[in-house]
Amino acid sequence: MSTVREKKRYDLIVVGAGPAGMAAAIACSKNGARVLVLDEGKSPGGQIYRSVSTSPFAGDRSLLGDDYFKGEKLVTEFSRSNLEYISTCSVWMVEREADGSCFGIGVQYSAHSSGETAKSEVFQAKSVLIATGALERPFPIAGWTLPGVITAGAAQTILKSAALVPDGKVVLAGTGPLLYLLAAQFARSGVKIEALLDTTSFNGMRTALPFAFEFMRSRYFFKGLTILKEVYSKTRVVRGVDTLEAIGPTKITGVTYRKGSKAHTIKADSLVLHQGVVPQVNLTMAAGCDHHWNQLRLAFEPQTGDFAESSIPGIFIAGDNTGIVGADAAEASGAIAAVGILTYLGLPSNGIAVESQRSIWSAAMLGRGFIDRFYKPAPQFRMPGDDVIACRCEGVTAGTIREIARNGAQGPNQAKTFCRSGMGPCQGRLCGLTVSELMANELNQPVADTGHYNIRNPVKPITLGSLAALQKIKPEEEVKAQRLF
Repeated sequence: MSTVREKKRYDLIVVGAGPAGMAAAIACSKNGARVLVLDEGKSPGGQIYRSVSTSPFAGDRSLLGDDYFKGEKLVTEFSRSNLEYISTCSVWMVEREADGSCFGIGVQYSAHSSGETAKSEVFQAKSVLIATGALERPFPIAGWTLPGVITAGAAQTILKSAALVPDGKVVLAGTGPLLYLLAAQFARSGVKIEALLDTTSFNGMRTALPFAFEFMRSRYFFKGLTILKEVYSKTRVVRGVDTLEAIGPTKITGVTYRKGSKAHTIKADSLVLHQGVVPQVNLTMAAGCDHHWNQLRLAFEPQTGDFAESSIPGIFIAGDNTGIVGADAAEASGAIAAVGILTYLGLPSNGIAVESQRSIWSAAMLGRGFIDRFYKPAPQFRMPGDDVIACRCEGVTAGTIREIARNGAQGPNQAKTFCRSGMGPCQGRLCGLTVSELMANELNQPVADTGHYNIRNPVKPITLGSLAALQKIKPEEEVKAQRLF
């Protein structure tokens, strides 16, 4: 693996160095493709294997567990591969060049502490693999914008990369396997967990029952039982929570929750929220790839073929941003995507056992039907009360979104024009699903018909200075541009 020293056209650019991105990059580079990997992380691994090559817990692997350190082998192979890798950068554009011969991939590098401003560049590639993984589902509750309220994913990122945990009294709340895994890791780290408030709904448990036998045959069953046993032995767990609120004047001081008819308040210095993860689709949407609404997983997902090909020839999508699959299935999907990419490029796909990779993927997916149903977030935690902020960037409440729908807006894109929801720095990543569901519910129509924000480039914040520096405008082009305004 080397760093980029000159601008050149690549056969493949991979966006994201998680399990799927690394597996595809390794396989394609072995078969003669010129590969560049662009990554927001400081080192390869993605969220699941974040900082595994430099982990502060390498001397004590019990804290993060064997599943985390399993990523060392993949990261080592990736680091030794004949490919180029750029870390700590953001991809803000993927679009086909005007002549149709390749794709342009816009990248912004982080500003250095020396005072140097952020810079951008556009690389070119014959094909693109988007492997940007997942992000946490929005969890809009009263008080979720208070300092001291964070997500489980953010807490785990800090734990993995910097060996830091929240100080003082900590409350975890929500639903999903990651919440219990984090609770176990926190307990091993000595965090004072006041309570884990489980919002898993009875309806989710009921609909998951027909899939229980399949789940018991999966790798998740005994692993899950082990984690649950550990958490229950060390942490106070409150099940059946149906309302939740973070309280405090300027920062969080406590958490109020209701179980049945009784309300309770717990003092807290930090609240860690989680109710599952969803595909990170902003880049695939901005690139123009087709998506569909998955009613079971309550998320928009890109449409892909047998070899990870999207609706746009030359763009491939693999890993958790196609649907939540986990590390093993994501790695297998990356290897399968490599076959599709190499075929598209006209290169051989030697050494990739496709059927074996499909078997790995199928085994990893066994039990997902139970998990997706059991931990399906309850409606009140996806579509909050009117006074709760839905769009954090612009401070737009759920009530405003509902009122806009009642006044005739038919979807999130019309809502933008009335209240600027989805127009902040996150470009709808933190509010997109909430706004779509709020409007669909108010309009009494399927979310698939209501749709998502129309995501456009740039999908990540980029300075005007770095945009202007991408290309010097010729005088005649400048005149034409002036006449457009």
